[in-house]
Amino acid sequence: MTAEVRLEGKINKSRHREAANRSFRPSTGPIRLTLVASAAHERGSSRLQFGNLGSVALLMSLVGRHSCATLLALFVATASGGLALAADILSCAQFTQEGAPQPIARGDPRGLERLERINQAVKNTPYSVLFLGDSLTEGWDPGLCERSLAPRGVLNAGISGDFTDHILWRLEHGNLAGPPPKAVILLIGTNDLAAHRSPELTADGIRANVVLLRERLPEARILLLGLLPREQSPDAPLRRAAAQVNSLVRDCADGEHILYAEIGDVLLDSDGRLNVAVSPDWLHFSERGYALLASRLEPVLDRLLAGAPSCCQPR
Repeated sequence: MTAEVRLEGKINKSRHREAANRSFRPSTGPIRLTLVASAAHERGSSRLQFGNLGSVALLMSLVGRHSCATLLALFVATASGGLALAADILSCAQFTQEGAPQPIARGDPRGLERLERINQAVKNTPYSVLFLGDSLTEGWDPGLCERSLAPRGVLNAGISGDFTDHILWRLEHGNLAGPPPKAVILLIGTNDLAAHRSPELTADGIRANVVLLRERLPEARILLLGLLPREQSPDAPLRRAAAQVNSLVRDCADGEHILYAEIGDVLLDSDGRLNVAVSPDWLHFSERGYALLASRLEPVLDRLLAGAPSCCQPR
């Protein structure tokens, strides 16, 4: 038997209309709380969905501090300001007022083919760690994968060309369809910057993926990797932008469920420059580059899987 309690509130203004919906449906499985906000305005409409809180502890913490009316008022006020509230899931607030990032599907045959291979692998291949990312993940040196990542149960779920919103779409369309992993590694966002998204918007895209992973995999630990250095010079625009993103998203870590690590400094020389022997195009990495990254990732991953609570505290 299931029951549903729905509470709805609206604010009407001359140029805006916001609605908030709070839906609580208890069942024999995990208790889940879904918060959705939508807004219509003169430039179009947007929809903010804060998803399901798959943890009873999160739900009780939330309800224990706020009455339904107070919670609804807070949520509507947040939606009207264009800010997403992750309802205690993350320790960091949204970084912009642009509204929650929306999932976007890849339309190219190559990306769709790779997506299907990953969706089949998560259902048919034993693994304990899902490594989400773009070409920097997909292109991880195969020999190193076999020697270092595969023995740790890591499934490479990188798709070349992915943005943060592509991974959002993937997480809702098959990448989490298999048995839940023990941990997730997330390395995404460099393509967002290359497409002239601001560091703040890029950080919001990363944050949205972490929120969704926490909702869908409440028992898994998330290792959020800082963006890796790109471009040769430490003063190059995209290098500085990546550093800005890292300075924002590191605050989303709590040291328990969400862990943060920067492993990219091992790629740089003493002057902070990215050598062509490590990164021939100053973006992707050679076998030597991946060997350096693996030397930093392996101990972090080992402590993560061992359950050490302070394995990857923000630096």
